[in-house]
Amino acid sequence: MKRLIACVSGQVQKVGYRKRVMQTAKAFGLKGIVENLEDGRVRIIVEGEDEKLKWFESAIDIKNTLIQVSTIEKAYFAAGGEFIRFGKVVDEDETDARLDKGVEAISSMIIAINGVTKAIEKMDSNLSRKIDNIGEKIDVMSGKIDTMSGKIDIMSGKIDTMSGKIDIMSGKIDTLSGKIGAMSGKIDSIDGKMGLMLQKQDDLIVEVKDMNASLNEKMDRVLDKTDVFELKSDMSDVKTALRAKGII
Repeated sequence: MKRLIACVSGQVQKVGYRKRVMQTAKAFGLKGIVENLEDGRVRIIVEGEDEKLKWFESAIDIKNTLIQVSTIEKAYFAAGGEFIRFGKVVDEDETDARLDKGVEAISSMIIAINGVTKAIEKMDSNLSRKIDNIGEKIDVMSGKIDTMSGKIDIMSGKIDTMSGKIDIMSGKIDTLSGKIGAMSGKIDSIDGKMGLMLQKQDDLIVEVKDMNASLNEKMDRVLDKTDVFELKSDMSDVKTALRAKGII
């Protein structure tokens, strides 16, 4: 059996440290006391088997939300055997059990708050990452929209060019139609002139036929030796008429 005397420094008073030490000592089956010192440290006197004391020494080096052990000054001695159990020394201004329960409740609350805080931080990180992903997707979509807009502008330009060419072609068609109309008018004029010429030709033929008939009649008179002078006069008239018509 040995005795361990340990003086623990750090954030160890009014944070539930003595209760944790007492619980640990009882779990290992050790005997002794734990008390607060005026300089802010906690002193532990504990007796038991050497191996259990080594375990206890490691177990009291606590660092959590409330308790922060910085150093442990320890020394081993021979066991005195005056302790029948492990307890803690309570000052007159301490409420002992109530204080321990309050510290335990506060500790649990702080641990819960820390858990919520970590969950919120994780949620915030995930949300921030999702927002970044959404932002990247929006940027990609914006780029695609810009590309589509550019293609639409190019297509619009090509449509405008095609429209201009169609307008030019329409103008040429109108010009060609005008020329065809003018040509049709000229053809109609030529057709009218041809009709007039044919009409004159028909009139001339009729006139020639009439003169020929008159000539035949007069030739008959010549053959009958009637009026030769009259025949010559008529022949002269025929020649004059033919010259006037442009036939001879």
